[in-house]
Amino acid sequence: MSNQSVENQDTFYVGLCMAGAVSAGAYTAGVIDYLIESLNEWEKHRGEAGVPTHKVQIPVMGGASAGGMTSVMAAAAMNNPLTPINEPSADLMAEHPENKLYHSWVDLSGGDVFATMLDTSDIKQGSILSALNSSFISGIAQRVVAEDPAVWQPLPPFIKPGLKFFTTLSNLQGFHYVIPFNDASQDAQKYNMTVHNDYACFQLVENDDDPTDEGWIPINLKTGLNADIGQNAAMATGAFPVGLQSRIVTRDAKYVNNNPWLHEYLAQKPLPEGAYQTLNVDGGLINNEPFEKVRDVLTSITREIPDEYNDFNAFKSTVLMIQPFPTTPPKPIKISPDLPNVIGLTLSTMLSQMRAKPVNLANALKPECAGQFLITPSRRVPNAEGGETTLAGEMAMSCGVINGFGGFINKEFRIHDYFLGRFNCKIFLRDYFTIPAEALGNNPIFTNGYVNADLDRFKSKADGSIQIIPQFGDDAFCAFPSFKFSSGSNWPVVQDSDVEKYRPAIKARVQAVLLNIADYGWVTKSLLWIGAKLVINNTITDKVINAIKTQFQQWQLLQPPKDNN
Repeated sequence: MSNQSVENQDTFYVGLCMAGAVSAGAYTAGVIDYLIESLNEWEKHRGEAGVPTHKVQIPVMGGASAGGMTSVMAAAAMNNPLTPINEPSADLMAEHPENKLYHSWVDLSGGDVFATMLDTSDIKQGSILSALNSSFISGIAQRVVAEDPAVWQPLPPFIKPGLKFFTTLSNLQGFHYVIPFNDASQDAQKYNMTVHNDYACFQLVENDDDPTDEGWIPINLKTGLNADIGQNAAMATGAFPVGLQSRIVTRDAKYVNNNPWLHEYLAQKPLPEGAYQTLNVDGGLINNEPFEKVRDVLTSITREIPDEYNDFNAFKSTVLMIQPFPTTPPKPIKISPDLPNVIGLTLSTMLSQMRAKPVNLANALKPECAGQFLITPSRRVPNAEGGETTLAGEMAMSCGVINGFGGFINKEFRIHDYFLGRFNCKIFLRDYFTIPAEALGNNPIFTNGYVNADLDRFKSKADGSIQIIPQFGDDAFCAFPSFKFSSGSNWPVVQDSDVEKYRPAIKARVQAVLLNIADYGWVTKSLLWIGAKLVINNTITDKVINAIKTQFQQWQLLQPPKDNN
């Protein structure tokens, strides 16, 4: 049985896990925005007749890539007012600095971010940091960790004091460790290994001298304590390999040596004292859904064992995973020894194997498993028969196009996905984030919380189960998809000219990359310049433009040309 203290018997803990998403981080931001608004709404109604009295607290949030960045954003927003954006402004393109999640993911650095990413000002002679210009990300990251002391406020009651948040990192140096083996000569031989999983772990403090758990970096955004590390970690976890710039993170070695997820590798040979510097790429490369790490933190609080947290009758916590790009069943491979085919399959195999997790599959495969919930994109669209069809996963989002980079091309794509995230979260909390009615009387947290509550008011519309986070307001509380985009429909589209306008910038970027990817001699560089001008630039640019248009057409994001007949 768990050893949870008596004072916490009325509290249910929710750990947030956010997967990688590139520009579809706008969807994750929308989910978090509605979740926070919903918890705030409950606090406003707490104490009213018929309202459940149990508590829900978030003690940990973590993620990879865009999910890790959103974890930092959400944590950074907890001590300043966060005005929910529940519907678009009359001016659809208006910016909303009053909401850090919206401002960081939807506004970004303006509407036309792709033009900024194609700018060549970041390329120096013989030096290229990434295929796309990533300089705009630094400004957004600075904005994320910036707080206004004048409007500072205590943590809301649904955030556990000492909130933990983390990002996964792909550490290119890695951590070296040795396994001793005895060979036939009875001499101990060393078997050298390197692991590249890394984690930037933070604990939110409200005073610089507040204690934190070992291995968790204290961060106080009011005073700026370690804010620079949080900023760099956010950029590092989102450093999409090759496409976006790799990032350096510097931490005190003691936080790495004592990190609960790295300690076993470093126990034999800890890092030297002082600053520890790492070069990192996207955290999603190795661990894109770190739900097992979120579970670790929850278990450290509740002392639950799997039989408890997977049972609705006994669970005191759960992991809520936000996954904009849910995984799909594998497709049959092409059985061909041709080198291009093998290269592609080898890379995908390496990526899949790196992300494989040693989880308890017996628990994960149970459909009634209470220890994990999942929010993924879903929307309904009209079909040819006059009814509606449900689109799920990446096809439900406009930012899902071009492997998640599509949202950088058009702000309306990000706006759509943000409000889709809010809408999906509303439906999820109302109908699916629930405890079965038959378990209500067996679980002390919910038995006591609902003892004088109006059960009918807080029942799922899907199956009559009972809401874990009570929902208030009517079904119009979250406006989606009632608003229109510039196209006049509730699905954003662009015209052919909106893609073609990038042709000169793509060509210029390709040429700059080719001429500076190495420090060529003047003869080689001259020949390469001539070849790029005559052939290479146009060929690559055509392929990029055609690939964008093809995917836009598949997503129905490209407006068909008008018939002039």
